[in-house]
This record gives sequence, structure tokens and C-alpha cells, in this order.
Amino acid sequence: MTLTLETRDLTIRFGGHVAVNDVTCTFRPGELTAIVGPNGAGKTTYFNLISGQLRASSGSILFDGFDITEHSAPLRTRAGLGRAFQLTNLFPNLSVEENVRLAVQAASGTHYDMLRPWMVRRDLIARADAILDQVALGNRRGVTATALSHGDQRKLEVALMIALEPKVFMFDEPTAGMSIDEVPVVLNLIAHLKQDKSKIILLVEHKMDVVRSLADRIIVLHNGQLVADGPPAEVIASPIVQEAYLGVAPGKATEGAA
Repeated sequence: MTLTLETRDLTIRFGGHVAVNDVTCTFRPGELTAIVGPNGAGKTTYFNLISGQLRASSGSILFDGFDITEHSAPLRTRAGLGRAFQLTNLFPNLSVEENVRLAVQAASGTHYDMLRPWMVRRDLIARADAILDQVALGNRRGVTATALSHGDQRKLEVALMIALEPKVFMFDEPTAGMSIDEVPVVLNLIAHLKQDKSKIILLVEHKMDVVRSLADRIIVLHNGQLVADGPPAEVIASPIVQEAYLGVAPGKATEGAA
């Protein structure tokens, strides 16, 4: 059976406010789907529902044929959902290499062994070092996570997700707070991950140039509802996106193109 991630009528309410409203969508391997929409549209809330940081008020989430709606975030991670956050989620007082080595160790199922400390597991160390080179942090492996720049912390967070070998990569504004020089490294990383057609990749991103460069598909949320879904050029040109996301009044895009 082909791997799929699916939300069915997914909804969450905060008091009288419906932040995500009956969103039904299916995500498949070999496709990077960008989730866009104006501020407050429900994009990150939708991500939080999928990854397990929030529990749905109604609806369901299916992953690889199983209903994971009631699963905790750690259980979803073990099942293969990998999430990088807008705010960095690291072990702040450990070195860069130790952060990644712990993730590699978790993915391998290796547990602490007094008779065989991790220092002698050259295979784990080699895997961690290879990932650090992949994210351009090889020369910073001995630095503590708190000493990294914001951009390097984002790269380390991507390294942790790669180390866990998920079936689904979820990026929530991966270039947020990065300098112009740092952005291409992360975008190239995501482009490299896209080459593995067995993975599902979801991307929440405000920057339309980033969306255009990476997305195979765009879905648009507006006021918590799914209002558009399709190929990037088609979705970006749709009247509802021009109005809701780009701030163009109906008919103006057509008039400007005439």
C-alpha cells in the first residue's frame, strides 16, 4: 500500500473560534506541498494538529493506513512524522554533534549501555558527522547549541529531523529569521530531500518566492478553511488566492495582465 497522510474533516475550536474548519486533504510521497495563507489562516494550527501538538475537536488523521488522531506527538514521531518548528527545538547545553548523535541513536533504537558507551559506536558518530556536513555545520560540531546563530540553529533543527529518518518531513517557516546568506543552505537541503520520492514533504511558508522554487503543489487556508488546492501556477493565479493571500481585488489581476 502506498504511504499516505490524510486529514478528514479536521477541525479545532478554541472557545467560539474555529481555527481549522473541516479540512480534508491527502498528501502522498514524491510531492512537496506548500501550505500558504494570510496571517491567522490556520496554517501552523493545522501543522500542530497533524504532528500532535494539538488535539482535534473533530475529524481524523490517517497515516500509512492507521488512524493516529488520538496518538501523542512522540508516538507520531516514532511512526515517522518529522517536524521542524518555527521556534528552535534543541538540546541547548549540548554540542551540535551531541544533539545530532542523540537523534541518530534514537532512530537506530540504540539504548544506553554502561558496558558500551556511545563514544565507541563509531557508526553512530559517523552518521551524525555526515548529517552535519550535509547541513553545512561540520565545522561547528563542538559548539554548544546555544552558541549558534539563529540561522545555524535552524540548520541544526533540520539535521535532527534528517537524523530521525522520518517518512514525512514537516517544515514550519524554515527560513524565518535567517539572513539572506543563510537562506539558500536550507532551501538546498529541502530541495535535496525532495529527490527521495518515498518521502512526503509539507512546508508552511509565507515567502512566495520560496514556495514557487520548491512546491509541487499548493494548498491555501483562509479563515481555517481549505480554499484552493492544485499546481503552484494554477493556485497562485486563482482569484481567491489573489484576493485572500496576495491582497489583489477580484478582477485586478486580469486587468493588469491585459
